[in-house]
Amino acid sequence: MFTPKVSVIVPVYNLENCIERSINSLQNQTYQNIEIIIVDDGSSDNSLSIIERLAATDTRIIYRSQPNGGAAKARNTGLSLATGDYITFVDGDDMLSPNAISDNI
Repeated sequence: MFTPKVSVIVPVYNLENCIERSINSLQNQTYQNIEIIIVDDGSSDNSLSIIERLAATDTRIIYRSQPNGGAAKARNTGLSLATGDYITFVDGDDMLSPNAISDNI
């Protein structure tokens, strides 16, 4: 049976207080065939170091850091990295329920 891959693109800018919770909510999805693409858009806080730490423990996390260019540019960077059959966007301060992806596949 074909299990489509879902690319979840997360633009991040100075979200050190909430990015870990947001990423954890993606890691804890019941639907496991996902890639989590995080684009740090020139954060000046500790967002990038949090992302790097989480990426070191989960091979589904792909991240890039770029100079600040705004959310649209960060989303476009994420799109260029995506390999999924489906793509969705999640803001870096959002938390998804554990079935959010499986309920919408």
